[in-house]
Amino acid sequence: MANLTMDNMTVLNDTSVQDNHTLGQWTDYTVEYKALSVFLVCLICGVGIVGNVMVILVVLTTKHMRTPTNCYLVSLAVADLMVLIAAGLPNITDALYGQWVYGYVGCLGITYLQYLGINASSCSITAFTVERYIAICHPIKAQFLCTLSRAKRIILLVWALTSVYCVMWLFLSDTKELVYDNAVMLSCAYKVSRSHYLPIYFTDFAAFYVLPLMLATVLYGLIARILFLNPLPSDTKDGSTKKWKREMSQGGRMMSSGSSSSTTAASRRQVTKMLAVVVILFALLWMPYRTLVVVNSFLDKAYLDTWFLLFCRLCIYLNSAINPVIYNAMSQKFRAAFKKLCHCGNQRMEKPASYSVALTYSVIKETSNGESPDHFTTEMDAFNTPADQYQPTKRIPYEEPSPGADVKV
Repeated sequence: MANLTMDNMTVLNDTSVQDNHTLGQWTDYTVEYKALSVFLVCLICGVGIVGNVMVILVVLTTKHMRTPTNCYLVSLAVADLMVLIAAGLPNITDALYGQWVYGYVGCLGITYLQYLGINASSCSITAFTVERYIAICHPIKAQFLCTLSRAKRIILLVWALTSVYCVMWLFLSDTKELVYDNAVMLSCAYKVSRSHYLPIYFTDFAAFYVLPLMLATVLYGLIARILFLNPLPSDTKDGSTKKWKREMSQGGRMMSSGSSSSTTAASRRQVTKMLAVVVILFALLWMPYRTLVVVNSFLDKAYLDTWFLLFCRLCIYLNSAINPVIYNAMSQKFRAAFKKLCHCGNQRMEKPASYSVALTYSVIKETSNGESPDHFTTEMDAFNTPADQYQPTKRIPYEEPSPGADVKV
């Protein structure tokens, strides 16, 4: 994969400088290109940086948001931040100056962070896809596998492995002078020739794009069969669940374990849909750039149209910026947490109602879904509205009469 901040002139012509031949007449970007590219990159990267920082802050500062699924989303947010900063922002200076301005150290560091962010985001998506599959298709095993501590260890392992894997780019990257008839421009390119670069790229392409998407397609197909094609019994036996209703003394509320089980199934679908959208957008928004590099690998003269390259890069930046928007649009829990973080929501939203823990545990027992309590709470909170989550309850003293006491009617 080519560097996301330059036009990868080494792919176009590896021997132009070594053979003492110039690259022709150098022409600067047009004013229209500079204005549009700087505006769009600043807009997308600005929104993405703010959104991903909010995701990290919301999960780290809110206790009930610290769940296994959200841990993987934090890992994805960190990786997306890395892509936006290391790939998006240097693109602005490239548009303004037409060359690399960060020097040799900047070339190595920024290239390393680009690949680290890209590969870590792919691994994070794979991790929460596997977690969803285990939680829904193997609920008994989920009690032991889909835990918060295990999610943290998996994330640390993902970042450790990708950090080590991306070290090779520190040895493959270098600054090069591009000699034109009227100027000498500095670029951040690769040391290896095109013939040596392609096997490295295709290995990276297969490991961090093709295989994760193939795995996600299979696993989400199995998840859909459980959630959508074979609904839970609670979805189809509403008549029989009426006899499970319980009357709770708090405010005279009527709670039904059958309806709660139905809510559990609906919340699972909601969370799964949200994560599936993240995977689909990852596949679609990376496709233009991936396709371009694959096609250029088989062309004698690479296709490097300036406007099409800008479009491909903007798709990549949009992929890293859009995930917080998806969470806000499809998750009531994230939306309420975002509002609270911005001091726009209800300031009383500190913790769930006092009955939620007991209700969660009872529903788990009666529906036999086998998931850990904190995992179940995650799905319930993701589906419920903020009003349902945090509505304060008025405590009414209640004393049960003794068996021998007289009760007046």
